[in-house]
Amino acid sequence: MGWLLPVIFQLQAKLRRMEASSKMCLPLTRAVQDSVQKRFGGMMEDPELIAAAILLPKFMTTWTENADVTEAGLAYVKTLLEQMTQGDMEQVGQHSSDEDDFFTSVKSRRTQSTGELDGYLACASDKMDLLNSFTYIKKLCLKLNTGLPASAACERLLSCAGLVLTAKRTRLSCANFENQLKLNSKFTE
Repeated sequence: MGWLLPVIFQLQAKLRRMEASSKMCLPLTRAVQDSVQKRFGGMMEDPELIAAAILLPKFMTTWTENADVTEAGLAYVKTLLEQMTQGDMEQVGQHSSDEDDFFTSVKSRRTQSTGELDGYLACASDKMDLLNSFTYIKKLCLKLNTGLPASAACERLLSCAGLVLTAKRTRLSCANFENQLKLNSKFTE
């Protein structure tokens, strides 16, 4: 998942450069740009996809120059890291005594999660081995960049899609195709 947005952003940048330098293929270049924006526009603002790209050492925050995109992804990563460290601190907190400082877990959780993220972003390496140095970042990277395995439900849906999209129905719009697929799957249940 982490490769999707960097590839799309690079494609858009190359198409903009091509648009500025080429006069012959200008309509084609604009059509491809519009199609990419139409298909992937919503995904470019998804904080989970942005975070997945940030958590890959190859990209971190260098794949986009848009500060809003980077900030949205970093905020999402910080939120997930705080949730992960909170779960770990609660387990440790159950074993600590009442004599400890009441707010110790809050202080250590915040500094541990943000410190690990800052340390990860400060590293210059683009090798995946870098993740071994950051426990929570590695767990989060695996969580966000692992695709779900195929299941029987997915296979059934694809089978229904093959029945809906036939040779005589190749001009169906995406919305109409989705609606017919939903109807077909409802009746076969």
